[in-house]
Amino acid sequence: MGLIDVKSYVAGNWVGAAGDPGSGARDIHCAVTGERIAVTGNDAVDLQAMLEHARIVGGPALRAMTFHDRARALKALAGHLMDHKEMLYELSFLAGSTRADSQIDIDGGFGTLMVFASKGRRELPDAQVYLDGDLEMLSRSGSFVGQHICTPKQGVALHVNAFNFPVWGMLEKLAPCLLAGMPAIVKPATATSYIAEACFRLMIESGTFPSGSFQLLTGGVGDVFERLTSQDIVSFTGSADTALKLRANPHLLRHSIPFVAEQDSLNGSVLGPDVTPGAPEFDLFVKEVTREMTAKAGQKCTAIRRIMVPELMLETVSEAIAARLNDVRIGDPALETTQMGALVSSSQRADVLAKIEALKAEAKVVTGDQAVDVDGADAKTGAFCAPTLLVCPEPDGSDVVHGTEAFGPVSTIMPYRDLEHACTLLNRGGGSLVASLVTHDPAVARMVAVNTAAWHGRLYINDRTSMKESTGHGSPLPHMVHGGPGRAGGGEELGGVRGVMHYMQRTAVQGSPDMIAAVGETWIPGAATTSPSAHPFTRKFGELELGETIVTASRTITLDDIEQFAHFTGDTFYAHMDDEAAKANPFFPGRVAHGYLLLAFAAGLFVEPNPGPVLANTGLTNLSFQKPVAADDSIRVTLTVKRKTPRTEDYGEVRWHVALANQDDEPVASYELHTMNSY
Repeated sequence: MGLIDVKSYVAGNWVGAAGDPGSGARDIHCAVTGERIAVTGNDAVDLQAMLEHARIVGGPALRAMTFHDRARALKALAGHLMDHKEMLYELSFLAGSTRADSQIDIDGGFGTLMVFASKGRRELPDAQVYLDGDLEMLSRSGSFVGQHICTPKQGVALHVNAFNFPVWGMLEKLAPCLLAGMPAIVKPATATSYIAEACFRLMIESGTFPSGSFQLLTGGVGDVFERLTSQDIVSFTGSADTALKLRANPHLLRHSIPFVAEQDSLNGSVLGPDVTPGAPEFDLFVKEVTREMTAKAGQKCTAIRRIMVPELMLETVSEAIAARLNDVRIGDPALETTQMGALVSSSQRADVLAKIEALKAEAKVVTGDQAVDVDGADAKTGAFCAPTLLVCPEPDGSDVVHGTEAFGPVSTIMPYRDLEHACTLLNRGGGSLVASLVTHDPAVARMVAVNTAAWHGRLYINDRTSMKESTGHGSPLPHMVHGGPGRAGGGEELGGVRGVMHYMQRTAVQGSPDMIAAVGETWIPGAATTSPSAHPFTRKFGELELGETIVTASRTITLDDIEQFAHFTGDTFYAHMDDEAAKANPFFPGRVAHGYLLLAFAAGLFVEPNPGPVLANTGLTNLSFQKPVAADDSIRVTLTVKRKTPRTEDYGEVRWHVALANQDDEPVASYELHTMNSY
């Protein structure tokens, strides 16, 4: 393999690394052999051109798409990347990653795209505006209402990524960003930028997103932070020191530019006091700790750095973990027999070893002989580091153990007296991305959650019930929030649609129902309606218009109806069958109709029974009963087309506003009906 020229992608063009080291060029070395394998960086990159291309070309093109358009593009992008992933696996060996490590990074990244693509289609509208929360009634008659909406920020997202996950780290930020409709500039960490660049080339080749949707900046960042505006956003993953330096940039502060940080994290894991040797949870705990110490050679922001066990179990657990660590095969990550590869660079190895020395001030090494045998590689030239377990017998006064993160295969075990003490130790990390608990006692789980959740972005609780399907302490999932308070950076990523909202502006919109309905492309009560020439159930998806409304004839509810429904369904609740008992209830005037009887009769009033475009009733939401209906009362139904969402090439979802009123025109019940209608 020749020297790799790791390029930037600027305004639709590839820009190579500078030839002169004084012009921003940086060398990259193989983690396994120490050889120079790549060069990257060029101070001549036109940063302003990148920003303008994103704002003027990429942003408008993305915002012209709907959420569903962008979700389909994410799915297509994931498919293209999956077809070419073997190349990325081969490159990842050079960074010290085994195939199992790379699966977390590469397949995990592609999976994140797929999850956001799916959530975009299922949970977001086929529109350009997201309605956040319910409609707010701001006036007595309903002529003035309010609605919170979210729209894409009209700037660019600058993603500054870490070296440990060059693919997942890039895609987990891009997926919600692109789904929101915001273009991005990706700045990968130099040490593994050749992997990120190879993945990025595939993304450009896919042609799934408009030009300007994403660009790549390798090497240094120059003065890009000074060129950002209040519509831009910075999302950073890396060390706390670097985050502090960037976050304190006067330009960012002056213009209130959002800065999202995911940084150092002294994640902890607690073995519950109920767990004893021989229990499934004991073996589970030992395996989880060992895996988190050795996966990616411990270079995970979610790795377990501190281990809390009951005092009487300290020696037993230490010996069990040490035994498993001593069996880990270290070597060339390209070998199938290798279980743990190298750290990303010799400088990273030196940093980890220095942190181990610092930890020795308060802890002693249980296992971790650095004179390690390495399969298929030279331990002297490669960045290899033996898994190191330390024990801290007196953790209460140990500031170094609770304040030093060795970003490698290093963890410290410590005893706790009782569960309250365990929670105190867990929180001593000052804020983490994830804390885990292995227990089979729900009471233990509740106490730990109540006393520690405020200090951690994610709580991972595992036992014999969930162990076979659980994803692991160190695996952030796109469905769940990734981030944490305090030392972890105070930021938040992923979390499904929550992650999309970080790239959007929440705005309160106020006005008449007609105005709010137009903004949100959703009919609301009080907005204008139209009367269709034919029953809406006979009209195809594309023919229906928002606000189309029919008002049905009335139907009188008789006492026989109530009794027949009660005996037929078995619902003989006293309010329907015992007049005296019903009158004693403050909610009822006497015997009343079942709520579900009203729903059934309502359907009978508005349904068109013949075959037509309505393919299926898929459910109802937001059901509420406003006023009881007694015998001899009557009901009628108002049915309105509320929202339309395409689902496939053959059909789309229609949401109908259904309102029931009695003979005095008083609201009786309302709900939202969902149907699938053919085109």
